[in-house]
Amino acid sequence: MLGRTKRESPTHAALAARLGGWSGVVVPEGQAPASAGVGELIELLDLGNAVDTLGTVAAIDDLAAVLHLGHPEQPTLVLEQALLSGDPALMVTSAQAVIPQWAWAGQANAANGGGVAVIDEAGMRDCADVLRSLGLSPRLVPGRMTISERVAIAGTDGTLVVERPRIPAGLVELSGSERFSSLPPIWYGLLESRATWPRFAAPAQVWLAFGPHDDYSGSLQPTLAVFAAAGLDLQHLRSHPSTLGPHVFFTSFACPNSEVLDSLTAQLADSGIAHRTLAVLPGAEFLPGPSALEPRWMP
Repeated sequence: MLGRTKRESPTHAALAARLGGWSGVVVPEGQAPASAGVGELIELLDLGNAVDTLGTVAAIDDLAAVLHLGHPEQPTLVLEQALLSGDPALMVTSAQAVIPQWAWAGQANAANGGGVAVIDEAGMRDCADVLRSLGLSPRLVPGRMTISERVAIAGTDGTLVVERPRIPAGLVELSGSERFSSLPPIWYGLLESRATWPRFAAPAQVWLAFGPHDDYSGSLQPTLAVFAAAGLDLQHLRSHPSTLGPHVFFTSFACPNSEVLDSLTAQLADSGIAHRTLAVLPGAEFLPGPSALEPRWMP
């Protein structure tokens, strides 16, 4: 079986599951299996908030979840924190990008170029910049709210930002909706409960968290030397306060095969460095890459 968090877009999560070949989709309540056509997106289980979702996946055999990643090379801090504070068996084992399905819809005679748009948490996460460019004021609603309830909140003058397949009868896409089609792909991952990471002979993206056995000025350097000795280039490094010591560190890096990961983790263990592998995502390239900034250094 497959599930998702209550705040995630059901359309995008189901699309990622289909494109990724992740099995276990379920038929929506009240519908017979035959009602789902070939290639049709089928609803995933609503597993509650992020903490509940991780706990449920860890507790129930043969249950996995589809989660928003941020990017395979640069995961979101919220996901890193949730994984590291969750059951040690939890691991993300696959990544899949989907083309955004967001659209702006309203009455055919609705005025464009401003006004209020009803939108849920996932839509706000993905579409905030486009909303600003259209001059729209978001009216945030829970992801679990039905489309009919959103239409009622919008009223005759309001609009919706919603997944294109979920635009209700009586509403049309408005001029300007095409801007949502230019959004970058949205990356999702498959969360599983595993005793160990999957073996891989081809390159994979690895997320690994660690905590130095001592925290003092320069204590990070010996740990980074272990990565350098393994020939690994960290694409992502983030620190966060820890209840067991001043800091934990989150990393993401490309790894050529599981033998290199085996050797790395063995070296970390031999050095007394606490660590945990949070994700192994098969793939050598994840394009487009994370959003880049243009730094302005001091002259």
